[in-house]
Amino acid sequence: MTGINQLSINTIRVLAADMVQAANSGHPGAPMGCAPMAHVLFTRFLTANPKNSKWLNRDRFVLSNGHGCALQYVLLHLMGYKVTMDDLKNFRQLGSKTPGHPENTHTDGIEVTTGPLGQGISNAVGMAIAERHLAATFNKPGFTVIDNTVYAIAGDGCLQEGVASEASSLAGHLQLGNLIVLYDSNGIQIDGSTKLGFTENVLERYAAYGWHTLEVADGDNDLDGLARAIEAAKAETDRPTLIKVETTIGFGAAKAGTEGVHGAPLGAESLAAVKALFDFDPAQKFSVADAVYDFYAQRAAEGARREDEWNALLAEYAQAHPELHAELVRRIEGRLPDGWEKALPRYTPADKPVATRKLSEGVLNAIAGLVPELIGGSADLTGSNLTRWKGAVDFQPEATGLGSYAGRYVRYGVREHGMAAISNGIAAYGANIPFASTFLNFISYAAGATRLSALSHLRVLYIMTHDSIGLGEDGPTHQPIETMAMLRATPNYLNFRPADGNEVSAAYLAALQHSDRPSVLS
Repeated sequence: MTGINQLSINTIRVLAADMVQAANSGHPGAPMGCAPMAHVLFTRFLTANPKNSKWLNRDRFVLSNGHGCALQYVLLHLMGYKVTMDDLKNFRQLGSKTPGHPENTHTDGIEVTTGPLGQGISNAVGMAIAERHLAATFNKPGFTVIDNTVYAIAGDGCLQEGVASEASSLAGHLQLGNLIVLYDSNGIQIDGSTKLGFTENVLERYAAYGWHTLEVADGDNDLDGLARAIEAAKAETDRPTLIKVETTIGFGAAKAGTEGVHGAPLGAESLAAVKALFDFDPAQKFSVADAVYDFYAQRAAEGARREDEWNALLAEYAQAHPELHAELVRRIEGRLPDGWEKALPRYTPADKPVATRKLSEGVLNAIAGLVPELIGGSADLTGSNLTRWKGAVDFQPEATGLGSYAGRYVRYGVREHGMAAISNGIAAYGANIPFASTFLNFISYAAGATRLSALSHLRVLYIMTHDSIGLGEDGPTHQPIETMAMLRATPNYLNFRPADGNEVSAAYLAALQHSDRPSVLS
């Protein structure tokens, strides 16, 4: 590996190390080890326009091992997003655009907030669902207006988390061939070698989930091998792909390949040695050659050109399919349909009392046809949560005979945590409003993801049932004694406890109208 690719990769490594050293805090190892795979992905495959980071049909990139965010910030800077060199210098400082883990509300080009391991790869599953659904809804012969790919980088820690297993299992069942995960297999975590407690065959596990699996044995140097693997993954359209990439954490550093480079600055002496090894001036900090900027600018220009082509296609689509075009634009802009709220049921004191979950079912039946961006399901409690409206079609691969990707009801199975994390991904993708349902007590299973719904300002509706005194017959395992206190203590949450039909309708009205926060309806 020589020339501009080597220079670019080493620039990423050195910049990331400079950032952590300047902050005296952070994680240099993952960025230095992942630099080759990230460089190949961003310069050869990822289609996005840094000048319009919200273009709907852009490819999505998720850094699931969010502690390695110096990698992502460097890439965003090189590509020309609104991340300046000063932002890199202010890494992990109060009020900076480059916080210690990626946050979608802080930094241009960050799709989802990651850091708690396993959440990002699960969000990526939700994004892939969103893409497949929108493609099935809006694409017409000659007009492929939705066709992007979802990429993620995930580490050993991500794949140890239970939420990743839940989401990955469902992704395999749903045959999400638009999802490609690069698995940074460096064999190291905070406590030391993964041999201490993570010795399963990850590729066989993912193959059992129904994924397409590949391996790159030399992720430190084999750029062509990385490119071939991603090309093979893109060619596989009926299965998500996991590419195991063998890397060296902290590549080039004195403590490379050990936990010593995971979560601490390299130190001045070691950093100077790294710069000398990579033919950088040890006395210079935050240095980027013009040739590297120019190389990344070429890819950014390609992304801008692709968006221009898409905009031209969309104009033709408007002529051929004016109603679909208007609907797609409305959903991209985040506007709710005009007058949808008029369909919300209304009640008088003369009406008989009805269980609120039954009243919720009435709302869903009333609005599902009017708010087509509403998509979601239950964690194997459909008949109890009453969340499947009349005429609903399941979101399933057509090959299964169980539904279609145009369907809007997701069968999550007993995967509460995965359901919530996937819902975050659906919401982050845009043009969809996800809902997730289970018994209120079991939202505790999903708390890691529901907290991120609030932190990320994502509109996710959590439709929770079975929280009344009638649960006494199930015993204390099903009684949500402390649950509402937890939810109410979470900032940016809307918590609704409707007690009659009008309050149920009002809860849905408020939940759908607040586009910047999740809601719990119980």
